[in-house]
Amino acid sequence: MNIKKLQEAASNFGTPVYVYDLSIIESQYNKLQNAFKNIDNYKIHFASKSLSNISILKFIKNLGLGLDTVSIEEIKIGIKCGFSIDEILYTPNGVSFSEILEAKSLGVKINLDSFESVQDFSKRYSNHPVSIRINPGIYAGGNENISVGHSNSKFGIPEEFITDLIKMEEKKQIKITGLHIHTGSDITKNNQFDEGIKKIFSIATKFKNIESIDLGGGIKIPYFLGDTKTNLKDYARVVELEYQKYKNITGKDLKLILEPGKYLVSDSGYFITKVNYIKKSKNNFFAQVNSGFNHFIRPTLYKSYHEVINLSNLNDKKEEYTVVGYICEKDTFAKKRMISKISKDDILCFKNAGAYGFNMSSNYNSRLRPAELCIHDGKIKKIREEENLEDLLNNQIDVFD
Repeated sequence: MNIKKLQEAASNFGTPVYVYDLSIIESQYNKLQNAFKNIDNYKIHFASKSLSNISILKFIKNLGLGLDTVSIEEIKIGIKCGFSIDEILYTPNGVSFSEILEAKSLGVKINLDSFESVQDFSKRYSNHPVSIRINPGIYAGGNENISVGHSNSKFGIPEEFITDLIKMEEKKQIKITGLHIHTGSDITKNNQFDEGIKKIFSIATKFKNIESIDLGGGIKIPYFLGDTKTNLKDYARVVELEYQKYKNITGKDLKLILEPGKYLVSDSGYFITKVNYIKKSKNNFFAQVNSGFNHFIRPTLYKSYHEVINLSNLNDKKEEYTVVGYICEKDTFAKKRMISKISKDDILCFKNAGAYGFNMSSNYNSRLRPAELCIHDGKIKKIREEENLEDLLNNQIDVFD
């Protein structure tokens, strides 16, 4: 954490503001590369839904990663950022078939998410190569909202349809060349990863045309000192074992795909705000900042923990504060947290704000979205302008004018 650069960012560009340290993204990527160094044929695709600023995407592309997308817009942004068609994966959920057709026309690799969409696709493109997302029936993840692989989830094709898919392939109605699995985010229990990995490799032996297995993301990083995290070494070891077991059984080599999002960019991001007031109540000292869940919704939506640093007063005695925003609803960033003494106009920084921070921001309460900055080669660069009122009104139509 480069305190001086974060202080400089707040001083020179104002608040609220998002700041991303690109060296941390590169460091996280190198850790993944090192963990999977014993597997010859694999590719890491960044989950662009977590952070889709074009400067970040271009930096990630230059590191050598591909792109994981979930919408036609993310595909087009990826193409604009220079990703080649074969570097882009598209895994939609519940989208219209017309969007799937548009993605097909662009030439990207498609992971179909439902048996119904596979049927529609097979009618249009008989025996055409396609990947499918399997629902493994595993409950895993740090929050109910991000646990997506259980049997009641809307994501993926349930296992009971595998026999139907095999029959479709035998009739040359579809050609399944890839399998995809993603059980959830912030997975701390390696046995949940292990179960999913073993299951998807086992399923792969049932399909004769498999060329790739996509293990999705979900790797958890620690959010505070002593927090849990995914054991990356153990995770990679299980993948290696199942990868080799599949090769021994089938005699085939597979391409392995990983789709980290939060793992790559969460630690790189900082959300910086300014304290408007210290408001006293019977049982609380509220630090009221110049932002709200319109800018940073994860603490409200997911009850996520983000360490709060007082950049204006780093080493003073710690006192208990509840840090809240200015939205006219409950928008608590941090409840009863011990933070170095806070005064009016102090600058507070929320750590681990790189993933699903700006990307989930909104104009709720007609508030303007903040700027984004990056730290690269020791310099702070603006990579998105803060909005103004004209941006807010731009696409509205006044029928009474």
